Amino acid sequence: MKEFQCGSLVPGCQWHTRHEDEAEIMRRVAEHLRETHGETIIRETMIEAIRSRIEKVRDAA
Repeated sequence: MKEFQCGSLVPGCQWHTRHEDEAEIMRRVAEHLRETHGETIIRETMIEAIRSRIEKVRDAA
């Protein structure tokens, strides 16, 4: 399982997402950035920043 915490990129944001597939996490993050933070363009540098903040987590039992 992998997880992204938006607060690691946008200080103060409590949103997070988990999924097995990194591509799905990227899709969800891009959608969140557009809807919540008003980002209209997700540049390559932003994609790299997001990827570097995706962490492996243990599955919750």
